[in-house]
Amino acid sequence: MPALIERGARVHAVSRRPPATDPLPLAWTHGDLFGTVDGLPAVADAIVSLGPLNAFADWFERAPVAGIERVIALSSMSAQTKTASPDPAERALAEALRAAEQRLQRTAAARAIACTLLRPTLIYGGGSDRSLVPIARFALRWRVLPIPLGASGLRQPVHAADLAGAVAAVIDSAAAHGRIYPLGGGERMRFDRMLLRLRAAMPKFTLPLPLPQAMIRAALRARKGHDAGSISAAAVGRLRVDLVADNSEAARDFGFAPRAFCADDVIAAARR
Repeated sequence: MPALIERGARVHAVSRRPPATDPLPLAWTHGDLFGTVDGLPAVADAIVSLGPLNAFADWFERAPVAGIERVIALSSMSAQTKTASPDPAERALAEALRAAEQRLQRTAAARAIACTLLRPTLIYGGGSDRSLVPIARFALRWRVLPIPLGASGLRQPVHAADLAGAVAAVIDSAAAHGRIYPLGGGERMRFDRMLLRLRAAMPKFTLPLPLPQAMIRAALRARKGHDAGSISAAAVGRLRVDLVADNSEAARDFGFAPRAFCADDVIAAARR
């Protein structure tokens, strides 16, 4: 929102929990894409969705806003990386994401609206993400950081600020019309080394605890039927798989140039 306002845009923000006060010169509307959104302007040039894609695709089909020329929405790399997952829930997620992408593209095309979809990798740096921050919080609390042995798969976390910059840049990019872009961060690293980067950024000594992946799987089986957190057997299986994005087309079409991984921002979010 600051990037859009800086370029002179008038922003009307929609959120389930609008802030009580906001220093930015914009209008806030209370709304839920799964329910109703009231109080929107009658006319808008562009709509940006940073929320659940399936809910936005449904809402966009009945959107009571005229004059729209651009729509930009976040999807996820899960639409690509989880299509062949052994976990039925993950396969269903990938299928739902792809169906929502297609539905949004069809609706936009029928209305002659330029549509761009962004598929980010793991997002961090914008608050409490559900991947790196829980790991960091565990390590900060117990001073122990489990490191899966053999976790050689490459990861490419993308900073939320770089993703925000991409959204703002896409608005003016004619080359991005009708496109889907994978977006990753400016650095690729092995999963285990990414965890060690987090450890190095922690304010106090934290013991690295190497764990065989077989032990992790056994622990997950023992916790079956209980709350096992965000880690699944399928996620463990991907520890040796590269989950990265090719940023070359995004760099060419709208100048996407993300920063290297900043572990300090993850630790800062985990300490809040």
